[in-house]
Amino acid sequence: MRPSGRAPDQLREVTIETGFTKHAEGSVLVKFGDTHVLCTASVEQKPPPFLRNTGLGWVTAEYGMLPRATTSRNRREAKNGQTGRSQEIQRLIGRSLRASLDRVVLGERQIVVDCDVLQADGGTRTAAITGGWVALWLAGQHMLTAGEVMENPIREPVAAISCGVHNGKVVLDLDYAEDSEAGTDANFVMDAAGGLVELQASAEAATFTEAEFAEMLRLARKGIGELVAAQRAAVAPFAGQAA
Repeated sequence: MRPSGRAPDQLREVTIETGFTKHAEGSVLVKFGDTHVLCTASVEQKPPPFLRNTGLGWVTAEYGMLPRATTSRNRREAKNGQTGRSQEIQRLIGRSLRASLDRVVLGERQIVVDCDVLQADGGTRTAAITGGWVALWLAGQHMLTAGEVMENPIREPVAAISCGVHNGKVVLDLDYAEDSEAGTDANFVMDAAGGLVELQASAEAATFTEAEFAEMLRLARKGIGELVAAQRAAVAPFAGQAA
């Protein structure tokens, strides 16, 4: 039995609330159970320096946790400098979201996706990628509605989910109670067709078998399919908006 009482292949309750903030071109509050992440996408009308005069756009990401996102207060990163963990996660988010970007259609612009963890209970990076894609798509649709682009430069969804081996059982979407005790922890990033964008997997206590990995991949595909459905439902009301 999982600590949460969920079935091995069961996601936590997932919600995606669009338009959560006023000013960003795209914004969502995404919840994976008790993990809550605010994702905002901001359009900058110039590319990073290395893409000037190329005609190509870019997506990048920043990630951080509020001081009391966890059970005890962490020191604010703005005051003490960004941790290596935050740097690693935000690079993962940026790489993942760029998999859905048409850089030619975006043109010489940059979209910055900020992922701020309001409350953490495991899976903050997977929630950030999943919600970040919705915020990114909304920013692309905002540009389309404003007549700045001819089509939305954000293509098919990209989502992410964790899997692991907990108490000898392969399970989907680890919360903190499971993640902190898991013998194996893996994060899968996939597109809507089930293609792998990125995979992170590590054995914490003991090695994992090929059969366990195959089961994690199977569960991840199931979970990603459910997340993609939630992403599509979140953006559906805005899909017909154009200049």
